[in-house]
Amino acid sequence: MATIVLGICGSIAAYKAADVASSLVKGGHEVHCVCTPAALKFVTPLALHTLSRNPVICTMDDETADWMPTHITLAQKADVLAIVPATANTIACMARGLAPNVLTSLYLATRAKVLLFPAMNTLMWEHKATQENVQILLKRGHDIIGPAEDGALACGSTGKGRLVPVEQITNAILDRL
Repeated sequence: MATIVLGICGSIAAYKAADVASSLVKGGHEVHCVCTPAALKFVTPLALHTLSRNPVICTMDDETADWMPTHITLAQKADVLAIVPATANTIACMARGLAPNVLTSLYLATRAKVLLFPAMNTLMWEHKATQENVQILLKRGHDIIGPAEDGALACGSTGKGRLVPVEQITNAILDRL
C-alpha cells in the first residue's frame, strides 16, 4: 500500500486529522504524522501515534531514529503529503519556501503529490496574501481541497473556512494514489 505523510497544523480542526489517520491505516496504508508546534495545542502525539501506528514527528529533536533526518527519509518515502488542516501560516511558509519547522522542511524535500486542506477564519482565508499564496501553490501543481463553502466556525462567525469533511479528505488522498 501507499505511504502517506499527514501534516498537521495548529487549528481547532487538527483533531480531525486523527480520524483521517485512522481511516487511512484501516485501509492498509502506512501513515506518518508530522505536526507543527502549534498543532500540539490541539492534538496529542500519543493519540496520533496510536492511530497511525508510527512515531509522530513534532520537532527536529524527534529525529533520532537514524543517521538520516526523519524529515528527509519521510520526504523521500512519501507517495502523498497531505496537510490536514492547512493553516494560513503553513500555506504562507510553503508558498515562500520557508522552513521554520519540521513539516515545512519536509515539504521542501519531498517530490510526492501535495494536497492541502485549509481551515481558518473566513477573513484569513479571503485575505489577499492568503489567496496569493494559494495561487503560488496551485501553480506548483498542488491540490487545494476546501475550505468548506459555508458554515459555523470555531471563532463564532459563519462563512467559508471550515475543514472539509473527513470522508472527503480521505477520498481525495486515495484518489491521488
